[in-house]
This record gives sequence, C-alpha cells and structure tokens, in this order.
Amino acid sequence: MSEGQARRDVALTQPPATGLQGLTGDQRRFFFWHAIIGAAIVNAVLSALIAWLGVRNEASVPRWAAPLVDKPSTITDTVGTFFILPLLTCVIFTAVARRELRHGRVTPLGWAWSPKSVLRRLPKGSLRRGLALGALCTAALGPPAVALIIVLGVGNLSVGEFVTFKAIFGVVLGMLVTPIVGLWALSEAEPAGP
Repeated sequence: MSEGQARRDVALTQPPATGLQGLTGDQRRFFFWHAIIGAAIVNAVLSALIAWLGVRNEASVPRWAAPLVDKPSTITDTVGTFFILPLLTCVIFTAVARRELRHGRVTPLGWAWSPKSVLRRLPKGSLRRGLALGALCTAALGPPAVALIIVLGVGNLSVGEFVTFKAIFGVVLGMLVTPIVGLWALSEAEPAGP
C-alpha cells in the first residue's frame, strides 16, 4: 500500500469535524502553504500590480470617481476587488487544489457542507461558484467597506499609498476567501476507494 493510499484510508476513517479541526497533516500543509502563504504572496503582488497599472499616470487617487468613465478611485476599486478577487481565486485556486488532489499531494476531505450552510447553496463549477462568491462578497462586504472609507475620510491617496492599500486589502480579502474555496475544492473531490 502506498503512502498516499494509507493517508487516504486514514482520512476516510476519521469522522467529519467542523471548521479546520480534524484535517490530516497533508491537508493542513496544503492550507498553510497554498491557501495562506501562497495566496498572500500572489494576492499582494497581483493587487499591487493591478493597482499600479491603473493609477501609474495619476497624481493622486480620489475617494470617489464615476466607474469606467472617470479615473480610478478608492471606493470603486475596493468594491470591484470584492467581486474580482473571489471570482479569480475560485477559478485559479480550485484548479490548484484539483491538481494537488490528482497528484496525491493532498487527500479529499471526505465530508460535505452542512445542509443548512449558505455556502452549500452556491452553484457547482468553479466559474459559476466564483461569480456567486464574488457577488456575495460584494453585497455583504462592499457597503461596510464604503462606509468605513467615508467615515475614516480616506481619499486623495498618493499612488504609493493606493498601491500599498490595495496590496494589503488583497491579502486580507484573500485570507478570508481562499480557505473557503480550498475547503470547497477538497470537499467536492471523491475520496479514493479501498
């Protein structure tokens, strides 16, 4: 019996746990290195790069500007990130998780979401799920974020301040979204049979 098969057999015999409790060693490593460390690096770099490309010719970034008509703004970019980051994370990270499963570097969870879970009601398929997760994040987190930007008086950021804000924001939002996407991907996979 191979080491990968032995790990799968152990994972199948363990009762399902809630949250991240009860994960096997390979599942914990997967979440730590891919969903936390890897996702933080990728989200920081991509968020900063996209922000810089969008504002590199601007003197400053205002709090508000008309989307797609005017120049970028803190509010429109933040709300847009609430949609785009979960969408891209779902598509890309699900593919990464599936590759790791296929190569036996991580085992399936062997459990499903609670029937009462809102997350269980999201569609199957990484693109449709990503669109739904992006819409959910935008609806749930966008209004409080906009209110916070207004209350804190954030506006007229320098290009450097804006790029830094977007890098940090990308990391924080990614740390919220990526583990959920990872749990989905590992819970959808069929455990290997005996």
